[in-house]
Amino acid sequence: MSTASTAPTAPASAAQAEAVPPPPPGFKSGLEGHVAFRTQIAEPDKDGGALRYRGVDIEDLVGKVSFGNVWALLVDGRFGPGLPPADPFPIPVHTGDVRVDVQAALAMLAPYWGYRPLLDTDEPEARDQLARASVMALSYVAQSARGIGVPAVPQRRIDECTTITERFMTRWRGDPDPAHTRAIDAYWVSAGEHGMNASTFTARVIASTGADVAAAMSGAIGAMSG
Repeated sequence: MSTASTAPTAPASAAQAEAVPPPPPGFKSGLEGHVAFRTQIAEPDKDGGALRYRGVDIEDLVGKVSFGNVWALLVDGRFGPGLPPADPFPIPVHTGDVRVDVQAALAMLAPYWGYRPLLDTDEPEARDQLARASVMALSYVAQSARGIGVPAVPQRRIDECTTITERFMTRWRGDPDPAHTRAIDAYWVSAGEHGMNASTFTARVIASTGADVAAAMSGAIGAMSG
């Protein structure tokens, strides 16, 4: 008795893969060579040695102009007070995870303040909503980071502060080292414009659907868990 044997054949998927022709000359994979967006806000140097916000060199801002004023430059195109003090709301969520707390607390602002979808909101109103939600985000971060069961800093102490960064550090630390406050302010200014990192891009996508400002910010923070 004899048996016939045949050579094994490659799976269909492998055969199909072998049949894929090579890319044509000049082909670029992914997004290489494509313009993601155009902006007048930030102007990085092509060699990576300089950065300008609205034409102002970052070296003229860090340590010289407060974060709240730089926020106005970025958003409004000119120096100004920019960010108002945060409303004196205690954070409504305390899980021990700062990201979770802030993400949930921000989402709650829309129904409380009556934020409408961005498609139904004009530009000045959207700008004011963004400013108000931004300082609440900082307030919530500070309150959550302070820890569960740790008494909140009295509001009268917060009201004595003169800058957004000082209020943040005081809510967090109570009596912060002034050098630490200056360092945080300088860091926020230097990192003030990151238009295409994951969280900011997420906020862009959510805002483009017409969702409200607080939803876009909450989603951006959610992206940080990735």
